[in-house]
Amino acid sequence: MYAIVDIETTGGKFNEEGITEIAIYRYNGHEITDQFISLINPQREIQPFVVNLTGINSNMLRNAPKFYEVAKRIVEITEDCIIVAHNSAFDYRILKTEFKRLGFTYKRKTICTVELSKQLIPDMESYSLGKLTKALGIPMSDRHRASGDALATVKLFKMLLNKDLDKTIIKDAVKIEQKSKMAPNLNNIVDEMPSDTGVYYIHNADGEIIYIGKSKNIRKRIIQHFTGTNSKSKKIQKLVSTVTYEKTGSELAALLKESAEIKKNKPIFNRALRRSIFTHALYAFTDSKGYINLQIDKSDRDDAPITTFTTRASGKHFLFKAVEDYNLCQKLTGLYNTKTSCFKYEVKECEGACINKESAEDYNKRIEQLKDKYSYDNKNMLIIDKGREISEKVVFLIENGIFKGMGYFNLNLQINNSKILKSVITPMQNDRDSQHIIQSYLRRNKRLKVIDLYKN
Repeated sequence: MYAIVDIETTGGKFNEEGITEIAIYRYNGHEITDQFISLINPQREIQPFVVNLTGINSNMLRNAPKFYEVAKRIVEITEDCIIVAHNSAFDYRILKTEFKRLGFTYKRKTICTVELSKQLIPDMESYSLGKLTKALGIPMSDRHRASGDALATVKLFKMLLNKDLDKTIIKDAVKIEQKSKMAPNLNNIVDEMPSDTGVYYIHNADGEIIYIGKSKNIRKRIIQHFTGTNSKSKKIQKLVSTVTYEKTGSELAALLKESAEIKKNKPIFNRALRRSIFTHALYAFTDSKGYINLQIDKSDRDDAPITTFTTRASGKHFLFKAVEDYNLCQKLTGLYNTKTSCFKYEVKECEGACINKESAEDYNKRIEQLKDKYSYDNKNMLIIDKGREISEKVVFLIENGIFKGMGYFNLNLQINNSKILKSVITPMQNDRDSQHIIQSYLRRNKRLKVIDLYKN
């Protein structure tokens, strides 16, 4: 659990500042669960430049509560939380100073979104909250007021959690929370799970991730883990301390994150991933007469496939349909073994490429149409899919046929802007597994929005 904090102060000498306004949003990594926003009477003078910056003056604070009147509420809302702030060293110091004046030691773990942004979103022109949120397309209102700045920090932190493929932030949070908790009841864990698409992480008592999975219904899948009777399920049930999750909206996003994060975290209950799932692929080669032939083969070849399949049977099923859709030759697609004409030619449904009656140039045009639709080799494109909320989408970036990464953006954002696009995208590995996942998803989801990135 996190407490996203922003504090406005009087300014003045170091450790002599007073709080004029505070906003705290209790955040579980997915949504705000509680909030506290209040002006504070600092009982001291406000520096003129601060009045100009925030618009908060002494008249506004005359009837505001003093810090000791809200101290208990601040302790309660930040209990068992990590304090998250943009430049947390400042906000945390101010809080500790105020509590010290009351004779109370205030101690919390902290996360600084300035430092986190520098790690996860390098090479930005500025890491000030205003400029950073603008560059990332994060909407912001009431700049230099506690509530506006804290809400913007919530949205920034949500983006940073998504970019943290190593799951360092979540693992540290789980470790802190579990120290003060008894062994959890499995039913309580299930009750906290959403029925949404996403990736889930099963942790032991030390916060370590012992299993990563993806599902279109996270809650249903966790129930299966906790009620399963096979050896792996029983071991997980014995070791599980908590389960965290990340909603993705898009199934493609879930598949890619699952694949990438298993490789990075190497959980003990995840088998060597994915490569065995896509066992077969569709390949193209040109024969001695210049005709492009298609062939279903095992997916472990060095040459790039057009698309991939979980079984040879599903590959052949795809090929039979492709023959119909693109008026292809059964012989040149490996579906009809003959030294003469194919069956479709005999029934006047093939143009005769099998016996050189149709020119290789004409026939190959239709093959290229198929390749263009189902392969992203050498393409520059954006794949757009549904996001975690109605107001956002997820984008997958492919440049020169190489998968670069994915990220979320608000619908009012001009995603074609290269600067904004690069800041939104979380870089991900372009390996064989990600290629298989994307190709298979593109083939199965024909209504997916695909944008030619550099098309005029």
